[in-house]
Amino acid sequence: MISVYIDLAIGLVLAFLLLSLLVSGINEAFVRLFGIRSKFLWAYIRDTMDGGPQEGQSWIPAKISDVFAKLPFSRDDPRPRHDPDPALPVVEPVPVDPTAVLATEAPAPPVDMTGRLYGRLQEIDHPKGTRTSIANIPPERFSGAMLELVSAEEGGVDGLLAKLEAIGSPLAGHLRGVWEGAQRDLGKFRKGVEGWFDGEMQRLSTLYRRYVKWVIFALGLVLTLLFSMDALEYGKTLLRDNAYRAGVAAIAGGSEDGLSALRDKCAVDGAAEPYACVTESFSSPALVKIFDHAIVSVTIPPDGSADPSFNWNGAAWWERLTSPGHWPGYLVSVVALLFGASFWWDILRRLTGIRSNRA
Repeated sequence: MISVYIDLAIGLVLAFLLLSLLVSGINEAFVRLFGIRSKFLWAYIRDTMDGGPQEGQSWIPAKISDVFAKLPFSRDDPRPRHDPDPALPVVEPVPVDPTAVLATEAPAPPVDMTGRLYGRLQEIDHPKGTRTSIANIPPERFSGAMLELVSAEEGGVDGLLAKLEAIGSPLAGHLRGVWEGAQRDLGKFRKGVEGWFDGEMQRLSTLYRRYVKWVIFALGLVLTLLFSMDALEYGKTLLRDNAYRAGVAAIAGGSEDGLSALRDKCAVDGAAEPYACVTESFSSPALVKIFDHAIVSVTIPPDGSADPSFNWNGAAWWERLTSPGHWPGYLVSVVALLFGASFWWDILRRLTGIRSNRA
C-alpha cells in the first residue's frame, strides 16, 4: 500500500514538474524575446537619474497590467540605443550652469544622464538589436562610472551634485546622502555608492520577482486550461493505473486476485483479447495520458509503425472546461505551478533518492 502512494506522489510531482518546465520555458522565451530584464533595469535607472517620462509618472510598471502591456510593447523603450563605438576616453562635463539656472529661475536644459551613464558602461554591452542588452550592472562598475562623471567636473562631487540638482535629477538626493555619510571622503564615497546601488538592485530584483509571479500565474492558468489538467482527476487515474498494474503482476505470479481488475479494464476499453488489452495499457501509462484532454492532443503509436497524429478535441475540451466538477482540480494545478520547476525537481529528487551534484 505504501508503494502505491509513493507511485502516486511521484506521478503527481513529475506531472507538475513537466508543466512547470513548460511554463518556465515560455516565460523565459518571452523575457528574452522582448528584453524584459534589460528594460526593467533601465526603467529604474531612468527613474533614478532623469525622472519619469512625464510629471508624476514612472518608467517602472506601477500596475500588473503594465507588466503585460506597457513594459514589453510600449514604444517608449527606456533602454539607451546601442553604440558599437568604444567609449570616449575623455568624459565631458554636464552641459549645465547651475548658477545661471538658479539666477534666471528658468528650466534647465534637458540632459540625458542615463545616456551619459551608458557611455561609461558600453564596454560591457554587446550588440543585440538597436538597444542596449545590458541587464545587470555590477555595483563596482556603477560606482566607477559615477567617479568618471565626477572627474569631469571642476568641483568634483560637489560640482556634479550642484548640476544634478539644477536639472532636477532624483540621483542628486541619493548621491548627496552618500557623500555626506562618507564625510566627503572620495574612497568612502565610492564604497557608499556601491553599497547603495547594491541595495537598490536587491530591491529591484524583489519587485521583478513579484511581477514575474503574476506572469507565471497567468501562464500557468492558460496552460492548465489549454491542457485541461485536472490534478485531482489525474491522481485518481494514477491510482487506477497502479491498481491495474498490480493486478496484472499478481496474475503473472500465479494469483487470481487481480483477474477482476484485468476484466474490468478490458471491458471498459472494449478489448476482447486480454493480451492486447494488457499490451495497450502498459504502453500507455497514466503519465503518457496527462495531455490527452488538451484542446489538441497528440497520439504516438506504440509500435512506431505510423507518424504521430494530432486530434482536435475542441468539443470535449470545452465540455470539460465548463464542467464545475473539474474546477477544483484546475485550481490545484494552477497553485502547484506557482511553486516553480526547481521546487518540484527537489521534491522528485527526495522521493526517488537522486543525489544532487552539489552533494
